[in-house]
Amino acid sequence: MTDVASILFTQEAADRPHETYARIRSECPVSREVGWVGGDGHTVYVSRYEDVMWALRHPEVFSSAPGAVNVGQEHPLIPLQVDPPEHAKYRRMLDPEFSPARMKALEPDVRALVNQLVDGFAERGTCDFHEEFATPLPSAIFLRLMGMSQDDLPQFLQWRDDTIRPDTDDMEEARRIRDRVGGEIQAYFDRALDEKAANPDGGLMSRIAVGEVDGRPLTRGEQLGMCHLLMLGGLDTVTATLDCMIAYLATHTDRRQALLDDPTLLDAVVEELLRTETPVVMVPRIIAQDATIGGVEVKAGDTAVILIGAADTDGDEFPDAESVDLAREKNRHVAFGAGPHRCLGSHLARMELRVAIEEFHKRIPEYRIQDDVELHFSPAIRQAVDLRLEW
Repeated sequence: MTDVASILFTQEAADRPHETYARIRSECPVSREVGWVGGDGHTVYVSRYEDVMWALRHPEVFSSAPGAVNVGQEHPLIPLQVDPPEHAKYRRMLDPEFSPARMKALEPDVRALVNQLVDGFAERGTCDFHEEFATPLPSAIFLRLMGMSQDDLPQFLQWRDDTIRPDTDDMEEARRIRDRVGGEIQAYFDRALDEKAANPDGGLMSRIAVGEVDGRPLTRGEQLGMCHLLMLGGLDTVTATLDCMIAYLATHTDRRQALLDDPTLLDAVVEELLRTETPVVMVPRIIAQDATIGGVEVKAGDTAVILIGAADTDGDEFPDAESVDLAREKNRHVAFGAGPHRCLGSHLARMELRVAIEEFHKRIPEYRIQDDVELHFSPAIRQAVDLRLEW
């Protein structure tokens, strides 16, 4: 039987994920293996669309509790690491902050920011897309939403990278880095929440600082858990998604030309590339009770990895699953997850992606990856290592 961990956490899988996904779905669609990347216990891997949807919709079995993952935080990342029924009260508080109406109101500012970024390199004929566009765009929007200073961005980006991609192959050293960074992030938000409570400015952090759930004020631990999660989500996933989408369009000129010829295809392009280039390859869970899924018995205490990237290219759900079909009628991808823990910021992400791709192509319709670039992506969250473009 295929050892999923040995082929999943590799550079080859990050660069050419469809081949790895197909092998896992075929040989071991649900697998329970010893160890978690060298750790103790067992890890369950789930890869087929039907099983992934079941796992995402049954948090009583596939729990998002803090034991599923630790990024150095002292408090649960809220609402991600709180399962139903407690989960619902936090979503009721936060969902309106990311509603379609709020995102529509934000869209003109995003368009202006996109064009401001493009102004910085359009005439030059080259850019480092990751560094000059994909990173600053969602980061600036996040800081604006939160009501935080743009001057803090370099520190936040360093914290993001140390948390998600620590510069070490040693797991213990990576844990120590995350623990240190987690403490620094907590200290930052502890001070910032005090300042916002004393001098509210209308930003999201101010509303968290004075927020309530179930008719009571949020505890400081709840506030810190919310801010920590929003920071990680706001600074990383859209950046990785933009990298994946532009890398694809730079190397598939027929799809890019189709979009240029017919701008009404924009939504289809975004949704199909979310599906086929799913940037967040997997989501962690912990098994909360013994169960059977896909004919495999899983045990309480097992860690679990739900392969949403593999689900999104499952031919049993998506005809011609590995192809980008801009006329696809049904696209129930799980790039944003599913069930109660579906991505809180999905409306924001879709708006950012749609506006970014639309405005970038208005200004720079023809581009290519520079000849000396070897296109590689980071594992787990597929961010481009080098994405220098020219036109």
